Amino acid sequence: MSGAAKRRVVILDYGSGNLRSAQRALQRVGAQVEVTSDAEAAVAADGLLVPGVGAYAACMAGLRRVDGDQIIAERVRAGAPVLGVCVGMQILFAHGVEFGVDTAGCAQWPGAVTRLDAPVIPHMGWNVVDAAAGSTLFAGLDADTRFYFVHSYAAQSWEGSPQALVTWATHRVPFLAAVEDGPLAATQFHPEKSGDAGATLLSNWVEAL
Repeated sequence: MSGAAKRRVVILDYGSGNLRSAQRALQRVGAQVEVTSDAEAAVAADGLLVPGVGAYAACMAGLRRVDGDQIIAERVRAGAPVLGVCVGMQILFAHGVEFGVDTAGCAQWPGAVTRLDAPVIPHMGWNVVDAAAGSTLFAGLDADTRFYFVHSYAAQSWEGSPQALVTWATHRVPFLAAVEDGPLAATQFHPEKSGDAGATLLSNWVEAL
């Protein structure tokens, strides 16, 4: 990848997420990667990846402990790229409802993350997506490309900017698989677990930094 070694990516360490697998996946596509909770490094990096696994409320608690919500907000205001992954995508919305508990999120996007109304939960395994026209993340990927999902909750409507590129997937019901909204992007699936397809997506993101 031409010039990608110059792209400095911070993976925000707030106690949640597949930090090392994400680090290896980004290094695989040529990025210079640091895993840290240091706010100064996170703000200064070319790209910030926000991982996340587990419960929404626990992720938000961990994120706030390292001022992650403020770091994300500062980067978005400055037009600096952020990529949320799995629950790292979900916490970008205004709130999440799990087990009857409504937790405030980072509110970069309006709307709620709620439980998928499907007979089999979690939605776990490989699934196709309906990539938005003009997408940077999905450039060069075929329509039948599959990505790896593990989740029971998702954003199921888009109430944000009409200019955003919104990619959908379906697990009985439609849900947001990815969003590209200016400097802020996110995927509900795990690119770091999605083999060559995930590597292409991460490479597309890194190249655009």
